[in-house]
Amino acid sequence: MITQKFILVLSGIYGMVAVILGAFGAHGLKGKLDPSSSDAFETAVRYQFYHALALMMIGLLYSQLQSGALRSSAVCIMLGTILFSGSLYFLSIRTILPFGELRFLGPVTPLGGLLLIIGWLLFIVAAARTRG
Repeated sequence: MITQKFILVLSGIYGMVAVILGAFGAHGLKGKLDPSSSDAFETAVRYQFYHALALMMIGLLYSQLQSGALRSSAVCIMLGTILFSGSLYFLSIRTILPFGELRFLGPVTPLGGLLLIIGWLLFIVAAARTRG
């Protein structure tokens, strides 16, 4: 069951990991990636951080709204962030990984993006259904 506490803790974890990976990308990967891969890594960090903040917002609203649409929004954003940013992280560093090209992850990125879009749509639905 998705709870307010779970959403808030996960948003903090996503935010913390985004900062760690952003620093790693800026310092640990400097000069090891081509510009396109470096841009993809930065995009993954940026989207992860944006959606960490979105989950925090949903978590803070959850005690007031507790709607199925808001809960589903959180789930889509949780999964979408993992699929979108996670696949971009691996795809951008695949040339320095010891286990191959990871081309199978290519279709995962748009699936994650679709889940993020659905998550935002469900957030809109939850907000539209509120009284006030």
